[in-house]
Amino acid sequence: MARTREFDTDAAIEAAMSAFRQAGYAGTSIQDLVDATGVGRGSLYAAFGSKEGLYLAVLDRYRERYAEPIVGLLKEGANARAVIREVLVGVVDATVEDGNREACLVVGAATELAHRDLVVRDRLQGTIQSLEDALFELIVRGQAAGEFSADRSAATTARLLVTTIQGLRVVGAIRPDRATLMATVDLALTCLC
Repeated sequence: MARTREFDTDAAIEAAMSAFRQAGYAGTSIQDLVDATGVGRGSLYAAFGSKEGLYLAVLDRYRERYAEPIVGLLKEGANARAVIREVLVGVVDATVEDGNREACLVVGAATELAHRDLVVRDRLQGTIQSLEDALFELIVRGQAAGEFSADRSAATTARLLVTTIQGLRVVGAIRPDRATLMATVDLALTCLC
């Protein structure tokens, strides 16, 4: 008879997320994950199949926690400029206020694994594409409402804003100076004029 899982899978994913954000994929050993989650090696393998399986579960959870709320905000926003500014300022604030200095998992996975792991690359592509699509739709609505210039491509502008979001996270990890990051936000918003 199969044994019932004796640990909280959600709590294990959360603990593993913190470990991966602090040390990256290669820098986090199975023993580190055992220590972080409090779950035995065999139980982790039984639940997730492998270290990569756990990492993919973490990437999915990270998307749920960080990307999906942004996408929801972009889709529901009435004032397009205000919503885009709110998203960019939120990224700045989250980066500056991160006392643990934990890396953005999307950026970390992109630089560490995406060039050689197609499954990770696909997960990241899905996350980035959902954000880009939501920005595109909001920009098109803003252009139709006269909030933004229709002279610029909504698709290109959405890609620029996604790149800005990721860039804010990278630079913010190195130099978490709010004034400097906000200057970047203000300049990025001029592309909507």
